[in-house]
Order: sequence, then structure tokens, then C-alpha cells
Amino acid sequence: MAIYAPVTVYSIGHSNHQFNLLAELLQKHAIEVLVDIRSKPQSRWVPHFNRKTLETALPELGIEYRYLGKELGGLPIDPTLYKPNPQRKRKTDPPRVVDYDKIARQSWYQQAIDELLEVASHQRTAIMCSEENPQNCHRSQLVGRTLVKKGIEVLHIRKTGTLEPQSATITA
Repeated sequence: MAIYAPVTVYSIGHSNHQFNLLAELLQKHAIEVLVDIRSKPQSRWVPHFNRKTLETALPELGIEYRYLGKELGGLPIDPTLYKPNPQRKRKTDPPRVVDYDKIARQSWYQQAIDELLEVASHQRTAIMCSEENPQNCHRSQLVGRTLVKKGIEVLHIRKTGTLEPQSATITA
């Protein structure tokens, strides 16, 4: 296993914020590369966070945009990467949920983690998904856990601009 420390990977969720807030938060924390880890990098509710828009807008701010959502996204297309929902109590609860442990064992996932860490070892890097609260997002439950196991510090940028360590969101 490669040693990447000391490396810090930041994370941010765009939520329904205006683009200017995301830009301010990234600039406040001197982020140089934003790695989009959304499985579906578009939204009809906040179209200013669509992949094509970010590919144009972020470089104008001096921030590089990269997309790794196919490999690091939280909604895989492979049905074997889902498991029965152990929390299902009502018919409205989803019958199946993503099996993050199974995803973490996939070679393509580990290769994408290595790619992320290669970037983060040279440039200040943040991963981005749509959920503002990292406790409710795969960037903490899947990617953050993986990074912590590799000895990487993970800091979540909250909408207030504060940094929340991975250890405060979920145990590795």
C-alpha cells in the first residue's frame, strides 16, 4: 500500500447554494482542484452546478475541474453493488441501498482513489457531491472512510466556511 501522507483532501457539498457561495468557500480554503464525485453531475434544481457549467466557470476562478463520478460516485449502475436495506420499516423506504463496503473493494474504485491522491499530493484538492451535510453523503461514508484508512486527513468544508474533520462525521 502506498503512503500518501501528509496529504489532506477537502470535501464540499453544493446543496442548493448559489454558485458564488461555492466559489467563495473553495477560494477561502485555497482549493486548486475540484474533483466532482457525483454519479450524475447535473441538476434541474441547481443547474449552475451541472458538469458543463462547472467545467467552464471554475477555471475562470483558477480552479481546475475534474470528474471521477463514474468511479467514486455514490449511485453505481451495477445492481450487484446494492444490498437489502436493513433500515427498511415502511413501504416508502428503499428496498435496497448501496453497499459501500463492496464498492470499496472494487479495483476500479481503488484506482480512482489512487488517481485522486496523486492529484491531492501536488495540488490542494476538494471532492464535491451535492449533499451539504457530509454525514448524509457518500463522500464521507465511502470516500472519506477509504481515505482515512490510507492515513489521509479529510476535512469537510461546511456552508459556514468552517472545516469539520472526518472523525466528527463518521468513524473510519
